[in-house]
Amino acid sequence: MDVNYDIIIIGAGVTGCAIARSLSRFNCSVLVLEKDEDVCCGTSKANSGIVHAGYDAKPGTLKARMNVLGNDLMTSLCEELDIPFKRIGSLVVCTDETESSGISSLYERGLANGVPDLQILSSDTVRSLEPNISDSVVCALYAPTAGIICPFRLNIGLAECACQNGVEFVFNSPVLAVSGGFGGFNVTTAACSYSCSVVVNAAGCHADEIHNMVSGDKLEIIPRRGDYLLLDRSCSGFVSHVIFPQPTAMGKGILVTPTVHGNILVGPTAIDSDCKDEAPVTAEGISAVIEGSGRNVTGVPLKQVITCFSGLRAHETGGDFILGEVSDCPGFFDCVGIESPGLTACPAIGDYISSLVVAKLSLGVKSSWNGICHDVKKPFEMSDAERDRLIFEHPEYGKIICRCETVTEGEIIDSIRRPLGARSLDGVKRRVRAGMGRCQGGFCSPRVMEILSHELGLPLSAVTKSGGDSFIVCGRTKDES
Repeated sequence: MDVNYDIIIIGAGVTGCAIARSLSRFNCSVLVLEKDEDVCCGTSKANSGIVHAGYDAKPGTLKARMNVLGNDLMTSLCEELDIPFKRIGSLVVCTDETESSGISSLYERGLANGVPDLQILSSDTVRSLEPNISDSVVCALYAPTAGIICPFRLNIGLAECACQNGVEFVFNSPVLAVSGGFGGFNVTTAACSYSCSVVVNAAGCHADEIHNMVSGDKLEIIPRRGDYLLLDRSCSGFVSHVIFPQPTAMGKGILVTPTVHGNILVGPTAIDSDCKDEAPVTAEGISAVIEGSGRNVTGVPLKQVITCFSGLRAHETGGDFILGEVSDCPGFFDCVGIESPGLTACPAIGDYISSLVVAKLSLGVKSSWNGICHDVKKPFEMSDAERDRLIFEHPEYGKIICRCETVTEGEIIDSIRRPLGARSLDGVKRRVRAGMGRCQGGFCSPRVMEILSHELGLPLSAVTKSGGDSFIVCGRTKDES
């Protein structure tokens, strides 16, 4: 079976979905192919949730350009897509007088990149802003435009908006082969063969493999694992800014930051890996996070850790984002090496790649386009009167399923019924936070499974944690009567 589209995007992470949303403004047929069971299952699902200011990247690079532009676009995008976002500012902390020149270098680099309102703060000023900062603090670079965001909601909101404007998504469809050229590409999965005029490669850690299917100029992605610790919301207020160490060649280092949901996040490590699909948490990684977190902040309340996790960054050996049409394969567009600050840069990358594809295909703008996409209704973020009215009309919003995060049955049902709705426990978790609290799903998981089973028409034994063969129920303890 061969199905034809104007454009096929490979990868439903934050970059692929940003491109899909931008292209949905134009008169064209777009398909997004994703190897996993949902959007936000790869690099985009496990990161720091930081909107970076843009002082770190080398001036003149695509990383620098897309970071600063993406940061500037983020406020309006989050308003349109109903995404939690707070500009709390960041501090890059120097704790060694002999390295204070590095702060000045970052400041100059930020100015060259066009980052607004940067300041170098004295140790006394830093302590007044962050009482738990290290006693060894010498100075810090303050970037007020940095912020924190819900990375899941960003990815899901972009995808839902693209979907409501006509973009199609097909999941559980890893790409096996790409061949042909502009106007006549063939993209093959296990279940189907597709044809299109343009291919956009946004395949994350696998983007080099997709690129190498069509180009003689080979690329290499090195998966770089990052381990994190997440602290309970009882630690809210421990820090109020994103606190970074001075960066190294391996990345921005072990940060300590609030999250938009009131937790404290510590991490990540930067450990090169041989595996592009799995990022197991290791004792080595957790030890590195614990040791690194104490260098710039004192008394991190590590007894309040509620979970640890890890993710992969798609580090391309050249070190910069690779964005644009492949020189020896016209009509094939790369988005390769989208590691940090890829989350921040995604709105800018989406518009940039879209503009190239639009020019390539001479696309016209749609007569109507809806860029607004609302999140799941959250009764405990409403006024008492609004909540009472909602529960009166829809009683399921009055039944709390996840006690830790105060998530109702109505929210979970909505997360499943929405366009591109949840199909697994992790899909529900990323959309409404059921299972993300202190007990990590110990209380609510069986009930969420029952709701998934009912809504999807599946037996409980077919409900998964994260798609594939991640089944939770493996048998009955008693025979059915």
